[in-house]
Amino acid sequence: MSGSAKARLLGAVALSGALVLTACGSSGGAVERSDDQVTLRVTWWGEETRAGLTQEAIAAFEKEYPDITVKGEFKDWDGYWDALATTTAANDSPDVVQMDELYLASYAERGSLLDLGEAGEFLDTSQFDEESLKTGEVDGTQYAMPIGVGVLANIVNVDLFEKYGVDVPDDATWTWDDYADLADELAEKSEGKLNGSSITGGMDTGSVRYWARLHDDELFDKNGDVTLDPQTLASMWQYNLDLMGSGGVESAAQAVESYNAGLEAGSLATGKVAMGFSYNTQITALREASGADLRLLRLPGSGGADAAYFKPSMYWAVSSQSDHPAEAALLTDFLVNHKAAGDILGTERGIPANGEVRKAVTADLTENDKIAVEYMESVTPGPSPVVTPKGGSGVEPMLQRYTQEVYAEQTPPEKAAQAFVDELQSEIDSAK
Repeated sequence: MSGSAKARLLGAVALSGALVLTACGSSGGAVERSDDQVTLRVTWWGEETRAGLTQEAIAAFEKEYPDITVKGEFKDWDGYWDALATTTAANDSPDVVQMDELYLASYAERGSLLDLGEAGEFLDTSQFDEESLKTGEVDGTQYAMPIGVGVLANIVNVDLFEKYGVDVPDDATWTWDDYADLADELAEKSEGKLNGSSITGGMDTGSVRYWARLHDDELFDKNGDVTLDPQTLASMWQYNLDLMGSGGVESAAQAVESYNAGLEAGSLATGKVAMGFSYNTQITALREASGADLRLLRLPGSGGADAAYFKPSMYWAVSSQSDHPAEAALLTDFLVNHKAAGDILGTERGIPANGEVRKAVTADLTENDKIAVEYMESVTPGPSPVVTPKGGSGVEPMLQRYTQEVYAEQTPPEKAAQAFVDELQSEIDSAK
C-alpha cells in the first residue's frame, strides 16, 4: 500500500491544510481521441516494487496503443501530496493521478478531476460492483475508479485459541457481548500471558464507521457534514475501556506500542493478542509475519445490519487539466479493466475491484491472498459511506489523538467525543 500506516496519517496531518488548488481545468469540450501522437503523464505514490509493476503495465498499454506514450512519476506518500497540490495549482497536473479517499472530495469539489461520465466511451465501469463503484463518487458524480477494495474483518489466531482450549466463535451470530466474553476468557485461560484482543476501535475511521452504522449512525452525511452522534463514539470508547479494565483488551500503552511497531511487529503478528480488527487485505502480511494460523471472521453484529462496506485501497482519476482526457481515460480503463494489466499488477494495490479481473488473477494468488478474496466475497456490503469531505483529510490523526486521551483516562469519553465532532466539523466548515 502506501507504506506504514503511521506515515500515512502523518502525511494527512501535514497536508490537510496544504491543498490550495485552482479549478483551472480543461475547456470542457468533447472528449475525443486525438489524431496525433499523444504523451500522457501518470503519477502515483509507493515504493520501488509498485513502480516496477506499474511501469510494466504501462509498457503493455503502450504496446496496445502505439500512438500513446506514457511517462510515469512516483513519490513517497508525503512527497506525493505536496507535489500534486503544487502541480495542480500551477495548472500542470499529470493526466492520470492515483487518488486516496481522504483527498478525493477535496480535488473533485475544486474542479480538479474529470467527471468520468464524460469519458464513458473510453472507460468501462460495467464489471464493478455497484457499491464498490460508488466509493469513487462525490455528490453522485464518478470522479475516480477504485483500484482495489478491502473489508474490515476480525482476525483470530486459531493456534492460540486451541492452545488455551477456547472455541472459535460462529461469526454469523455473535454479538459484541459475546466478543467481550471471549476476550476475557482468552485472557483468563492464558493466565495473563496474553490479552484476548487488541482494541476494537478508535485508531482508524473504519472502526468508527462500522460501529456507527451498527447504531444507525454515520460519520458524515450526504452534505459532507459530521453527523456522528457523540454518544455513539463515546459508547465505542467505553466498550474498550471496560475490556481494558478486565484484561480482555490490551492496555492503552500496549495499544500505542503495537500501533507504532507497525502491522508486521504489532500485537496480532507477535501473538500478544488472540484476535483483533484489521482489513482482510492485511491477512497475508500478518500470516507471513506471525507464522500462525490466522483466519478471518466477520465482525460482531455484521449478520444483522448493513454495517460492513467496501473500502477502496486507492483510485485512478483523470485530471480535468489534461489536454488528452480521452487517452487518459483509455489508460485508466486499461489499468482497472484489462486482464493483461491485472496479471502484472496482481493484488499489489489491493484485491482488484473489477470482478472479472479479480476472478482472473485469483487462480494465481497465494493461499494467503485467496483467504482475503474469499472473505471479501462472503461479505454482503451495506451502502457505500460518504467519502471524506473537503477539509476532513486530517480526521484519522485527530481521532487517534482523542482516542489516546480517552484510553489513557485523561479525558472522559463523552467530553472527548463532543470535542472530536466539534473540531472535525470546524475543519470542514473552514474549507467550504
